[in-house]
Amino acid sequence: MPVIDFLERNARKYPDEVALVELNPEENDRRRISWKEFDLVEVTPFKEYRREITWSVFDEKANRFANLLISRGIKKGDKVAILMFNCLEWLPIYFGVLKTGAIAVPFNFRYDADEIVYCAELAEVDMIVFGPNFIGRIEANAERLSHGRLLLYVGDNCPSFAESYMELVADCSSAPPNIDISDDDDGAIYFSSGTTGFPKAILHKHRSLTQAAEMEMVHHATSRNDCFLCIPPLYHTGAKFHWMGSLVAGSKAVLLKGTRPEVILSAVSKEKCTIVWLLVPWVQDILDAIERGDVKLEDYELEQWRLMHIGAQPVPPSLIKRWKKYFPNHDYDTNYGLSESTGPGCVHLGMENIHKVGAIGVPGYRWECKIVDEAGNPVENGDVGELCVKGPGMMTCYYNNPDATAETIRDGWLYTGDMAMQDEDGFYYLVDRKKDVIVSGGENIYPVQIEDFLRKYDKIKDCAVIGLPDKRLGEISAAIIEVKDGMECSEEEINTFCQGLPRYKRPKRILFEDIPRNATGKIEKPKLRKLHGADNLVAQETET
Repeated sequence: MPVIDFLERNARKYPDEVALVELNPEENDRRRISWKEFDLVEVTPFKEYRREITWSVFDEKANRFANLLISRGIKKGDKVAILMFNCLEWLPIYFGVLKTGAIAVPFNFRYDADEIVYCAELAEVDMIVFGPNFIGRIEANAERLSHGRLLLYVGDNCPSFAESYMELVADCSSAPPNIDISDDDDGAIYFSSGTTGFPKAILHKHRSLTQAAEMEMVHHATSRNDCFLCIPPLYHTGAKFHWMGSLVAGSKAVLLKGTRPEVILSAVSKEKCTIVWLLVPWVQDILDAIERGDVKLEDYELEQWRLMHIGAQPVPPSLIKRWKKYFPNHDYDTNYGLSESTGPGCVHLGMENIHKVGAIGVPGYRWECKIVDEAGNPVENGDVGELCVKGPGMMTCYYNNPDATAETIRDGWLYTGDMAMQDEDGFYYLVDRKKDVIVSGGENIYPVQIEDFLRKYDKIKDCAVIGLPDKRLGEISAAIIEVKDGMECSEEEINTFCQGLPRYKRPKRILFEDIPRNATGKIEKPKLRKLHGADNLVAQETET
């Protein structure tokens, strides 16, 4: 059943219950700063910026937008791009697109003007819905973008080159459009992360969306009593499909803008959140803030918080050990996935398997996994190979890219490009991205293993290990290290600590600088390699 059916069911069964909350403490801070600038500090503080909608209003907004799209000529199979920051309008717009039978195409809000054009043309987008923060980027190529497609603006003061969502949607019917939609219809196009070049367009059927939603509810036992805190951007499959567990359960979710430790803990406390999905840097920041005394847990109501889970990147076991020290009653889970598998969960640890922290887990709900060698043959337990997955959440294809599709989907299996191993208990461990493996003097070096080791050092906040060219060995390993705030660390210290590694795994170069991560928390290693003179390696990379 398509995910829109869950929304319509919730509107019928729980019409007056809160579905979504938008919470923006950062906006509050900006307004206070502006008051100080105008000597208005004596004014009563601005109340926290907070909006909410019920399930019935959510569904009505989606219906209105669907009817608006139909009135503007959008039909089944057309593509509607969404370029907006997280807000209360985002999900109703997304579901409005789905209700028409059109294909929702979320855009990464970090795209520059040229990338927006590239993705719009690659996905053959018929309409772009965009918010206030993107006026400049759309205007830069407005003539090219508006050629053969509609530009719809969500916000006040609509620019002249677009039409106003606010004005048009108000006159549209809130009745459902009643378009016949099946699981076999195309539902969404997502884009690969683009950390190694321009992204590819990933086409999914409605079946994939429903699989991801139901899987999330099963994996985390999401119930009507839960409240999910969503911080990452909704354009990404991770955030959206973790939220869809709440959709299936019919429970409340909070869209939070801001990642400072006190902002996250305050939101959990005030909104009574029970499930929180965090990225590794945010977990580190919360723990560091606790240990520095910047935040005191007794200042917040956190007893209802039952689950913290992490995805989008390898998780060092030492980090979870630290977390459990301060939150001993929390369940924990980690999820592995990729946009080609409709986001997180094709492999997941499972809340009952915290003793296996460090593993990405076992096959997710309705998924199969295997590890193969270069010839596509299964490897023995304990050997490293490429992780392959198969299940109802697999992409249909890379849109308009048959060669890349054929390379990635073989004999019904999705080749992930990630190197992994399986232990004797059936748990999978992520070793590294295939393209990130360092070959030094004939030895394969897996950066994730070194990164996990380095993160045990108490002065290290974050780290990344990359390969750099070397005339003698081909490549050598270099450790980029971000030191915790207020601490100092030397190359000698790191080299001494690394004596605990086998000699061939010890980094040959130590560099101290901030670690760049994209919006989903993944380390941007191609950017680091290019910065440190590994351009020849960058040129060889292909997006997977």
